Amino acid sequence: MRVFSTFDAVQAAAGTEIGTSDWLQIDQHRVNQFADATGDHQWIHVDVERAAAGPFGGTIAHGYLTLSLVPWLGSQVFALDTPGAKLNYGVNKVRFPNPVLVGSRVRAHVTMGEVTDLAAGKQLTLRYTIEIEGQAKPACVAETVVLLLS
Repeated sequence: MRVFSTFDAVQAAAGTEIGTSDWLQIDQHRVNQFADATGDHQWIHVDVERAAAGPFGGTIAHGYLTLSLVPWLGSQVFALDTPGAKLNYGVNKVRFPNPVLVGSRVRAHVTMGEVTDLAAGKQLTLRYTIEIEGQAKPACVAETVVLLLS
């Protein structure tokens, strides 16, 4: 795991791949809990019998469940230990090119993007590519924005 404890260290990492998380298996229990938390109980996610006859041969994780794993997967790759508050500012772009079948394993590759000076600190972008074990296309590609306040 890489730990960034200064703004200079963050700036120096701009444009570089900073690491890869461990694998995480996506199970039906996690998918069901996400459905309960969000109210999204579409059959393709929660009805195992119906989904078995559906387009993917089984249930799939919600795209937003996959996206919601970004903080946890990222915490295995790096830590921002800079002075001041760290704020999620948003997401510039998110795509879900490949569904995650329940039972699959996923992991994140993290790249530090642009680092911009702000009056209050730094703004940085992080690119997450969440791959599915054994699949050529990723499950999710997301560019997040974080504010590091002085």
